[in-house]
Amino acid sequence: MAPIPMEHVLALAAMLFALGTIGVLARRNLIFLLMSLEIMLNAAGLAFIAAGARWAQADGQIMFIFILTLAAVEVAVGLALVLRLFRLFKTVDADAPAGMRG
Repeated sequence: MAPIPMEHVLALAAMLFALGTIGVLARRNLIFLLMSLEIMLNAAGLAFIAAGARWAQADGQIMFIFILTLAAVEVAVGLALVLRLFRLFKTVDADAPAGMRG
């Protein structure tokens, strides 16, 4: 089996990152924003894995473990905030909390 060229893997990572960026900028739903952030984190992890495989070092895999940990924390905190905002405003629209008074 022939190895996948690094350029192809990095192009896929760039496309995934661009897709996540478009999702963050275009959506107003907080759940979709969190999913787009996850796509962006996975794209960065894929780039680290490709670079680590290219130079035959485990650094990319170690960074990917850190990225997965960060993604798990982001999901836990993000979903807790979304649930709290949903209870307060009865919507998951990102513009709803803009009218909060402090």
